[in-house]
Amino acid sequence: MLIFPAIDLYEGKAVRLLKGDYRQMTVYEENPARLLSAFADEGAKAVHVVDLEGARDGQTPNLKLISDMKAGTGLFMQVGGGIRNMDIISRYLEDARVDRVIIGTAAVTDPNFVEQAVRRYEEKIAVGVDIRDGKVAIRGWTADSGLEAFAFCRRMQELGVRTIICTDISRDGALEGTNRGLYQQLSGELSLNIIASGGVSSLEDVLALRRQGLYGAIVGKAYYEKALSLRAAIEAAV
Repeated sequence: MLIFPAIDLYEGKAVRLLKGDYRQMTVYEENPARLLSAFADEGAKAVHVVDLEGARDGQTPNLKLISDMKAGTGLFMQVGGGIRNMDIISRYLEDARVDRVIIGTAAVTDPNFVEQAVRRYEEKIAVGVDIRDGKVAIRGWTADSGLEAFAFCRRMQELGVRTIICTDISRDGALEGTNRGLYQQLSGELSLNIIASGGVSSLEDVLALRRQGLYGAIVGKAYYEKALSLRAAIEAAV
């Protein structure tokens, strides 16, 4: 199982939100590029980057920063937030040369866009499934789509998506442990690469997700608050 340390960008800084609330934001690094070297030193092979402003507003204010970060690292980089048309995808995948992009809100509002993106870029397209109370949340977790999460995941699988990043919003940034039951159910029902996100905060979480056969897990606040060693998590995931 891959461990993806997370960098959430807001106004050019690395931050974390509590349960998706933009009013509860902590700044952890003024220069996010520095984190990439720290991740690599701990043994990371991949990184998960989210443009929080993009996720909320549908724009890409941090695209230049992300492009510069990718150019300066050898880590596999997946990026989400504000990716809502083919032009933005091409700028990330072809110009910035990131390795995978994550479609969030647009996967809900325009499934045809997902199908088009997958047809062109195949495994370089992932879908972010942000879950609150069993429903898919959109626009940076600020709105409820009304779609049932499992039905949505099955629809993405039918469209040819190979990877989903599934976040339990109620656990994100809370350091209360991940929703192991959710991921066990997802892995049992879907033939997708599933990346767990939200509340991964202990080696027990990592080991449980690995036993469930997940493709990956994202570590965010637990790393920044020193509740979980990134190196230990990577070693436990193998």
